[in-house]
Amino acid sequence: MQEATINDISYEEFLLKLLESEYDTRVENSKKNRIRLAQFPYKKYLEDLVIDDLPEDAKKKMKIISSLDFIKEGQNIILAGNAGTGKTHIAIGIGIKACFEGYKVLFTTVPLFINQLKECRSNRTLRAYQNKFEKYDLVVLDEFGYISADKEGAELLFTNLSLRTERKSTIVTTNLSFDRWGEIFQDPVMTAAMTDRLTYKSYMINMNGNSFRLKETKKWIENLPS
Repeated sequence: MQEATINDISYEEFLLKLLESEYDTRVENSKKNRIRLAQFPYKKYLEDLVIDDLPEDAKKKMKIISSLDFIKEGQNIILAGNAGTGKTHIAIGIGIKACFEGYKVLFTTVPLFINQLKECRSNRTLRAYQNKFEKYDLVVLDEFGYISADKEGAELLFTNLSLRTERKSTIVTTNLSFDRWGEIFQDPVMTAAMTDRLTYKSYMINMNGNSFRLKETKKWIENLPS
């Protein structure tokens, strides 16, 4: 109002500036709200990645997957490789970018997700949770393969991921190659079906390489005072 008075702004221009300000505030608040609801454990951005430190396959595919076109097509991303190579950083970075662009995102670890599904089944709220789960544009499942699942957990994971096949996108980070996924489910038929659904029309990225965390630790040690 002070600016309008000083600069003799017309009523129309004053109203336009007021509405633009309100719109910008709501857009910014919506981004923050989507990031909060996504439940990321911490914030990691794609801009912070040192591309030269990534495994070769990730370097080649970063431009494609960071465009987020895979979400429009309902495709998945599988980031598979040894620890410390940037799998979770990439997954969170893509998730946050998706939140910025208006997509509804959920981040969870596979063990936590299975436990939540079991609790919902026990409380008879599983169907309500499934309805909510189906609507996420992007789900990030971290730490696939770090802990094996029992029969109930494997079945719940398979059922709920199947709901999203060819409709919504999922990013999976795993330290296991596909031929070792049987170690998680201990059921050849379910393992084959799960692999088929997750990898269909997916971007499979080989993340085996040198650990950038180990590299950063060595730098930190070298820079310590003698």
